[in-house]
Parts: sequence; structure tokens; C-alpha cells
Amino acid sequence: MNRYGTDGKRGLRGATALLALTLAGGLLLTGCGGTDDGSNGAKDTAADSRGGSAPMPAPDRPRGEGEQRYDGGTGAPGSGEGEKNGDSREIAPDPDHLSTFALDVDTASYGYARRTLSEGRLPDPATVRPEEFVNSFRQDYDRPDGDGFSVTVDGARTDDEDWSLVRVGLATRPAERQSERPPAALTFVIDISGSMGEPGRLDLAQEALGTMTDRLRDDDSVALVTFSDEAETVLPMTRLGDHRGRVHDAIDGLEPTDSTNLGAGMETGYETAVEGRREGATNRVVLVSDALANTGDTDADTILERIATERREHGITLFGVGVGSDYGDALMERLADKGDGHTTYVSTTEDAREVFSEQLPRHIELTARDAKAQVAFDPETVAEFRLVGYDNRQVADEDFRDDRVDGGEVGPGHTVTALYAVRTRPGADGHLATATVRWLDPDSRTPHEESGDVASDALDGSVWESGRGLRVTATAAYFADALRSRGGDGGSLPGAPGLSELSERADGLADRTENADLRELAEAIEEANRLA
Repeated sequence: MNRYGTDGKRGLRGATALLALTLAGGLLLTGCGGTDDGSNGAKDTAADSRGGSAPMPAPDRPRGEGEQRYDGGTGAPGSGEGEKNGDSREIAPDPDHLSTFALDVDTASYGYARRTLSEGRLPDPATVRPEEFVNSFRQDYDRPDGDGFSVTVDGARTDDEDWSLVRVGLATRPAERQSERPPAALTFVIDISGSMGEPGRLDLAQEALGTMTDRLRDDDSVALVTFSDEAETVLPMTRLGDHRGRVHDAIDGLEPTDSTNLGAGMETGYETAVEGRREGATNRVVLVSDALANTGDTDADTILERIATERREHGITLFGVGVGSDYGDALMERLADKGDGHTTYVSTTEDAREVFSEQLPRHIELTARDAKAQVAFDPETVAEFRLVGYDNRQVADEDFRDDRVDGGEVGPGHTVTALYAVRTRPGADGHLATATVRWLDPDSRTPHEESGDVASDALDGSVWESGRGLRVTATAAYFADALRSRGGDGGSLPGAPGLSELSERADGLADRTENADLRELAEAIEEANRLA
């Protein structure tokens, strides 16, 4: 059954390996996602912390009597049952046409899905997060001149009548040359439990760390904490300079042993990071693990509560790098979301080299803290809508300008994409939606906002005939949707093609662009189609 619901939010919801470190470095310090050609306008507004001086993205106009908004079967309390086109759907309370979420540049879900498919297995639907599939592909949105974001909004029609895909693209400025960025103080927390002895886990992490050590600057610092049944600081915060040999020796000496006390590793890692914290530097904890915790604290909230002071008072963010064919995806994602950080997943030497040698050195600094987005759909033109993914990153609409409410951390060189399924009203004409991103300056904590608009005429034409960026976004989203649905005959998104058709479209896109990342996407869809 297809469900094209609206995004109904009534309250703040919980936030949703060394190879990953490389990606993580890029993700911790930067982001992925993007846009192509689009219709947008932008304005920058500084607002007070309570947002009193800044206008809402769009007026919250009431819906006409009898109009309904469908929630896609989320089962929200207080919603009733209704029928539309033969489908049973949840009917949310009177909607406000606002959608609010914390920015997320994680990509681990897509990386882990590719690894699972390469081993001849379909991924567990619970590990498939569509926004991480979408944000795994960098887009060429316009970039802002300074810190902050540009906002691009575009869209196109699906094969379902009156249904479109609307894309919100956010981009930060390009990353500085390595010589121009602030120094980094990175505390690596390395899992050396017995499960990390499997090929492609600790060995891969060691190789990636060694490569990264050679690429970082002399004024960067590195600390190394290991954990199995207990945690140990193997290397205190050490300025690289003439000490690279010491760092290499510590990395080379890592050996797998015993069980996985992830809680002890995190606690010791943050203590080490605080002890070696450097003013004026980017201070990060980088967790490299298969996240298969089996000793001590194994709950993300409990683990994070133990390090709450260090995390909040010192502003030390967490970057999670996942490894291994058996991988604790849910725990790693929860740690990163609640730890003001990001996750990535690595499974090959090429992944690790890209993350550690290229992305991490380039994207050390942070350009935005607690970034949130809010999209206001015009009730005169939009009948219903649904945000694709970001299930664990949704924020109460009224908390958009409450800067005490957690958002996402984003670095330079990132692009972030949010995709909406939107049903327009028959004959809709004029303003469709306004998207606004709000963030805090990483140093002064001053809030800023940027907005972009899109009109209904921007939806002319099929999504499959749109610009390259939107087609890539749609392909990745439909792929995630199909994996979550566990079938090859299309998923829950409007206009969803079967995996066979999607495979052909992805293959053609990869051929035309000669892009290696899109070729990997096409191969993953082809394998999923075979398995399904």
C-alpha cells in the first residue's frame, strides 16, 4: 500500500571505522548533499536567541474546513483513521503546513547498505535512512560567500497525478586550503575488542589512521584511546610536529582483545579530549568501532549522560566511523545524533583513503552549530506533504527559533539535501513553499537565518527529465524507499518505480555522467534488484 502522508510533528523527537573516519572527517567537519538547478531567492537575517525580531518563513494560515493532512501511517497519538483512494491513512490534527528538522550530514546508512548488498544480503529496513542515501552524493548548489548557508529550492513532477518531489538544498562555503584552516585537536577512540579482529575492521582503521597522520599539519594534535573490556589512553594529546613517529608507533601497536566496553571508551576518550583541549583549535572525538557493545553501558543515552559536562561545556563534537559486516548501526547513529556529531561507514581501503587523506584534513573546522531547517508550505497551493527521512531529527515547529534546542553541526564544503513528497492542489498556481535554515555562529553563538522560495511553476516537467542533481536525489531516495519496503515493485513514495526500472535509470545516469559514485549507486541498485 502506498502512503503519501504529510509530515506531522507535535513535539521534539529524539535525534536519529576508520574508513569512516575519513568520511567522518569530512562529515564531522563538512557535509554532503546537494542541489542542481533550482528556483530560489535568499535573505540573511540575524535574530535574537528567542527569534522575536525575525519573521516566520511563511504565515501559518489555517486550512479550509474539512481539509485533511495525512501522516503516512506514523501512528501519532490523537490521530484518527480515514480513507483516501482506498488506502487507510492516519489523519493528523489540523496541520500548520510547517516542517522542521535538525540538519544531518550522516552517510553511514548508505555505506552500510552497499556493504551488505555486496555480501549478497538485503539490508535490514531498520538500518535504511533515506536522508543518508540522499546526502551521500555531493551536489553543485550555489555556495555562500561567507560562513552560513545558501538555500536552493526546486522540484519536478512524479508519475503520480498531482504529486511532486520538492528538494531543499543547503550549502556551506567551500573548504579553505589546509594551510588556512584552524589547527585540529583530534582524540581517536579506537575499538580493539575481539570482533575488531575481523579483516576490514581494526586493520583498515590502522591503515587509515597512519595515512591521516602523514597528511595532517605540524600544528595539529592527535590523542589515541583504546577500549575493549577496559579503556586506556595509549597516547595523550600530542602535537604532530616532530612526533609523527610516536603516533605511528601507537597506531601500529593496536591489537584486538576481549569484549566491547563502549561506555568506558567514550568516557575515557572525552576525558582525554578535555585534558588536551586547545583554545582556537577544532576539538573532536572520533570514535572508530563496529559499535557491537556487550560490556558495561550499552545504551546511548546512558553513555552520553556520563560525558554530558565535557560535551556541553567544552563544545567537543563526536564523529562516528563505523566498520565491519556486523555493525551496531542504531547505537552509533544515536551516539552521533545526541553527541552533536555525524557518522559515516567505511569498508574499503579506498573509502578510508578518501576520508582520512582528503576529506579530514580539508574539513577540520566548523561553520555552523545547532543548524535547523523549517519549510513552510503554502496551504493555497499544497494539499499535503511528507518529509522523506530525517525521522530521528525532527524538531517541534515552535522550537525552530529556540536556540536551546539541539540542531546539527555542519562544516565548510558541505551540502545538505531534504526531499519532500508534495501533493499540489488542482490548478495550483503561485507560491509553493519557503525554506529557512537557522544556525549559530560556532564561535560567538550568534544566530543567523537564510531563506529560499519556490513557486508552483518550478514543478513543470518530469523528475526524470530534470537536472542531474535532482535526478540523483530522486534515484537515491527511491532506492532507500524500496529497501525499506523490502520489495521490488516500488515503495511508498509517490511515483516510485520498481527496482528493475530504477536500476535502468541509475545505469543510464552513471553512463552519461561517467561519475564513479553514481556507478557504485547503479551497481548497488542492480544487486538489490537481483536479491529482491
